[in-house]
Amino acid sequence: MKASIALTAAAALVAKASAACFAERLGYPCCSGNEVVYTDNDGKWGVENGNWCGIADAPAQAACWSLSQGYPCCSSSNAEVWYTDASGKWGVENGNWCGISTGSTGGSTGGSTSGGNVTPSGEQYTISGNPFKGVEFYINPYYVEEVDGAIAQMSDSSLIAKAEKMKTYSNAIWLDTIKNMQSWLESNLQGAQTQHQSSGKDILTVFVVYDLPGRDCHALASNGELLANDGDLARYKSEYIDVIEGHLKNYKSQPVVLIVEPDSLANLVTNLESTPACADSEKYYLEGHAYLIKKLGVLPHVAMYLDIGHAFWLGWDDNREKAGKVYAKVISSGSPGKVRGFTDNVSNYTPWEDPTLSRGPDTEWNPCPDEKRYLEAISKDFKSAGIESVYFVSDSSRNGKKVDRKHPGEWCNQTGVGVGARPQASPVSGMDYLDAFYWIKPLGESDGTSDESAARFDGYCGHETAMKPAPEAGQWFQKHFEQGIKNANPPL
Repeated sequence: MKASIALTAAAALVAKASAACFAERLGYPCCSGNEVVYTDNDGKWGVENGNWCGIADAPAQAACWSLSQGYPCCSSSNAEVWYTDASGKWGVENGNWCGISTGSTGGSTGGSTSGGNVTPSGEQYTISGNPFKGVEFYINPYYVEEVDGAIAQMSDSSLIAKAEKMKTYSNAIWLDTIKNMQSWLESNLQGAQTQHQSSGKDILTVFVVYDLPGRDCHALASNGELLANDGDLARYKSEYIDVIEGHLKNYKSQPVVLIVEPDSLANLVTNLESTPACADSEKYYLEGHAYLIKKLGVLPHVAMYLDIGHAFWLGWDDNREKAGKVYAKVISSGSPGKVRGFTDNVSNYTPWEDPTLSRGPDTEWNPCPDEKRYLEAISKDFKSAGIESVYFVSDSSRNGKKVDRKHPGEWCNQTGVGVGARPQASPVSGMDYLDAFYWIKPLGESDGTSDESAARFDGYCGHETAMKPAPEAGQWFQKHFEQGIKNANPPL
């Protein structure tokens, strides 16, 4: 009956022959567990090892119609349909034909890759105005898995409920090494496209571009893999930015926001004279930014935001004036690439509004003692410096509660932390230049280790107001996460 078809199709189907659930034909693995994180037309999705995975339906009934013809039943009623005849719909598993149980919705026929499969194609998306507006935010599957791991360590039901809510909010995906970029960029672009194909809505994904040579020249806890030299700059261009460009060009049908190189340009404003490592890195920061803006700033579905530190870094009048000149020069160097705007308070704790502070000795005479006043002031300075597009994304992931730091410049694992305003487009009336509040630094990921013997120990992580003991930067910090969700403002 099907022998001749099976013989000719076997080779073509070998890549799909072992599909044990619907997800494998979409390029994703099957889950080993059954916790459902997201559901679409293809089926139920979970998260394992930082990636989306498909949850298989219960096995088809043993008495399906194909047994009478000498063929096994497919393991899932959602198996992909490869052939249809008068008997029913046929799939392929383990190199053999199998029958799909009656009532299956099936998939495409004849081995077609249309329908649920994700391919890097589609109509070009063009961002016009605020990229956060009128779209659905992509959920970071790696963070969902981290929070699930945190929940497994909790026994307080009210705390667990708060943690569960954290999984429903979007946050940025950090491309902080070449390896992580290779692992996480395309898989999440593909995930966003799958979500779009299922819901019909435009899905915004936010990535942090973070691997400059000599990264974080004024800190030790978050130094990167690339050093400040010509060879590593060449690697940054060819192995990092060029690869990002290629993937973004392939996945052109959905909007993407790039948060560009936190702390780098702010260090050029304030730390060139005091920190030799920053002086050594200046050339590579400038060349790296010029290159990435030229490459990525011309893509119509991509909006970029350059990092501007926070209120207690560049908030003083002279710092803001100097920053205007530095950032204007950097943006011009990347022409014809465009920059949408700037991002503030990344990985920091400065409140959006703090009416208890004003310009005076307690703030070292800073006229911008909170992020709102900082953005109000620096927006004017940047426009005066000739910067045309001045819009902001403010990181609200950890500034919901005023932390216990004794100096507002403290940045490492601060006690008293509370998750802040939820990700939202155009969140403040009267501030049309504020594109969004967004969670850029994921709550629960450490700022740096408190182990004084560690190679990447930074003194700030040993200060009195830094929570201890703390793991290395980027590693999960359970106690900090739990405090952050307890102190959430607004409450979770």
